[in-house]
Amino acid sequence: QVQLVESGGGLVQTGGSLRLSCTASGSIIALNTMNWYRQSPTNQRELVASLTRRGQANYLDSVKGRFTISRDDAENTIYLQMNSLKPEDTAVYYCNGDIASTRPTGQRNYWGQGTQVTVSS
Repeated sequence: QVQLVESGGGLVQTGGSLRLSCTASGSIIALNTMNWYRQSPTNQRELVASLTRRGQANYLDSVKGRFTISRDDAENTIYLQMNSLKPEDTAVYYCNGDIASTRPTGQRNYWGQGTQVTVSS
């Protein structure tokens, strides 16, 4: 089975930085479009950043210029570099994406378990 595992969350002060990682494991053929979402207790889950296999990135307006999504397909890993963090960035961050695998066969959409990011003021 394919699994996504996030890491890199934690507690940081306003203005600080964190780098989230998400590694896919299993019988993987390819990671296609990969995304980072976040959800806080007061907000619905929102798409923070996405990155296609061709390298096209899109960002939530509120994180543009501060966050950068990247990928290492050789390592089946995506990253989210978060700089100039603000208290409103506090949320659980989830990795998500379309992944082709041989077990199960075909492409499916997968979610990680989430990693907590807390930005103190």
